[in-house]
Amino acid sequence: MESAVSLEKKAPITPGRKKFIAALVFALLALATTSVVPTLQIAWVSGLLLLTIYLFAFEVVGVDVAALTVMVLLGLTSLLAPMMGLSEGLVPTTHLFDGFSSNAVISIIAVMIIGAGLDKTGLMSKVAGFILDVGGSTEKRIIPIISGTVAFISSFMQNVGAAALFLPVVSRISARSGLPMSRLLMPMGFCAILGGTVTMVGSSPLILLNDLILTSNQALPADHQMQVWSLFSVTPVGVALVVTGIIYFVLAGRFVLPVGSSDNGATATNSMEYFQRIYDIDYALFEVVVPPESELVGKKLDDVETDYRVRMIATKGSNGRIRIGRGDLARDFAVEASMVLGVIASPKCLAGFVEKFDLRLRNGLKSFAESLASTKAGIAELVIPPGSQLIGKSARDVWLRKTYGVAMVALHRNGETLHEGDHIRDLPLKAGDTLVVHTTWDSLVRLESDRNFVVVTTEYPHEETRPQKVGWAGLFFAIALAMVLFTDIRLSIALLTGAIGMVLSGVLKIEEAYSAVSWKTVFLLASLIPLGLAVETSGTAKWIAEQTISVVGGMPVWVIQTAVAILATFFTLVMSNVGATVLLVPLAVNIAVGVGADPAVFALTVAIATSNSFIIPTHQVNALIMGPAGYRVPDFMRAGGVMTLLFLVVMILMMNLLF
Repeated sequence: MESAVSLEKKAPITPGRKKFIAALVFALLALATTSVVPTLQIAWVSGLLLLTIYLFAFEVVGVDVAALTVMVLLGLTSLLAPMMGLSEGLVPTTHLFDGFSSNAVISIIAVMIIGAGLDKTGLMSKVAGFILDVGGSTEKRIIPIISGTVAFISSFMQNVGAAALFLPVVSRISARSGLPMSRLLMPMGFCAILGGTVTMVGSSPLILLNDLILTSNQALPADHQMQVWSLFSVTPVGVALVVTGIIYFVLAGRFVLPVGSSDNGATATNSMEYFQRIYDIDYALFEVVVPPESELVGKKLDDVETDYRVRMIATKGSNGRIRIGRGDLARDFAVEASMVLGVIASPKCLAGFVEKFDLRLRNGLKSFAESLASTKAGIAELVIPPGSQLIGKSARDVWLRKTYGVAMVALHRNGETLHEGDHIRDLPLKAGDTLVVHTTWDSLVRLESDRNFVVVTTEYPHEETRPQKVGWAGLFFAIALAMVLFTDIRLSIALLTGAIGMVLSGVLKIEEAYSAVSWKTVFLLASLIPLGLAVETSGTAKWIAEQTISVVGGMPVWVIQTAVAILATFFTLVMSNVGATVLLVPLAVNIAVGVGADPAVFALTVAIATSNSFIIPTHQVNALIMGPAGYRVPDFMRAGGVMTLLFLVVMILMMNLLF
């Protein structure tokens, strides 16, 4: 009996029980709050705040469902106000859905469409290829390049715009490097937020700050008048924060980032496993460089492929031209000095080929990282149907690689698989033959309508690219960016100009534009905006600020400044950063005057600290990356908790050193 009791006591707490215990704790905390708040309205808003934090932290439902639930509850307060002891609802029903037409939400929709348009032209693929050329395929090299680039862009445009534009780039890099998106998107997203602190136009709070300073000056005595900040006044602080973020993920990324999985990489791996299992093919893709003194120089592909059991599927000459696919490579093509070859072969056969001709084997793909990526090319199955005009002809007879853009690596006939080296290209084709080929997906799309083949492989990217539209995409992106940087027009209008231009010019079809939008992100952000409105209009935010300052009012200036930064950090998690800035800047200025500190520095502290939003996915950038990377709220709490502390420490340290 004692043993059973002992085992029961040692049994682990189930997730359901943890949620139940947490719910009780939050409920007790909400009840305790009612005894200290000055009004019943603040008590109800505080309770809804605690409910939101509970739903987010313990993932009782999806974050978008949680946000929608809170929005609906706010709307129901108009009906239940008499029962709640209120004269009216916490948020007027006429403003409940303002979030769906807010500047921030419309801007996010627009930048997603613009990003999809740039990706559709292949521009983002080229950027991804360049990053892979420079950074290779290692996490510690790719993260600084991506994060630093996005942070720089974010310092001159809205951070969510910079993050959205690089989302397809990171997706391409993930597919080609094998690194899961969950290892790349959070560093990129966090650095996009940090990049908004590098200049005074990098984030909405900093853009707004000088106007708030001028407004506050009207109520200040002459000896406390504040000077406005110049464009690069905040740059040293912002750069320090960006560098801190990059170093944090490079050093601690393996501990705080979720492992996740790379869907594209998994698909490619499963595909190769399938062909290896069915056809006993252990081929892989390699890249070799031909030194000028190699005996391979001058030889034709047909001279070496069969003898050494290798298959050339791509070449890159000294002039930089890449040959791959239909019309580019044939058996009579001669190898040139310093040429890079894309070779598909078994590791054993490749080793003999490299040793024989004294070639240099590269570690992974470099020259062909873009053109031979799993999103562009791969292994496929073709069947020769009865009635095909190719029956009785060999692959050599029809110049299969040059004519159709497929390089045959195996031939399956009557239950037997013949491989490279078995003279498979000399055998007359028969009805029912299965050809295992390496091909670009563009060529495979064309073969689907060719009656000489039946394409068996269906699970491959059918994505249609429009490289001919790159000029239009670049034009409308430049127009949108110029309007953001050089005009006073609302951000949403500027970005929608670029988005609708993408559609009207044919860069995107309207259906593709709709598909490009992450509606989960839209509903998450739009549904949280009414909660921020309730926190602000009910007096809850002001009351929390006053209580915090009353605790630290008699402490050293840097401690009070830190308290102001923590307060701004908290508010930006539950309301818009603009709302938090508008609310806290006047309060911070008055506190600074009262303790003999520089009010302009305290105002800047608020504007910078409202970018310290990493713990939960309420910031627009965090909401944007959550879905594609498969992040959960605990992932943000784990990685974002440390980032939040580092942000506060570095910001306070730099500001006290500089100002």
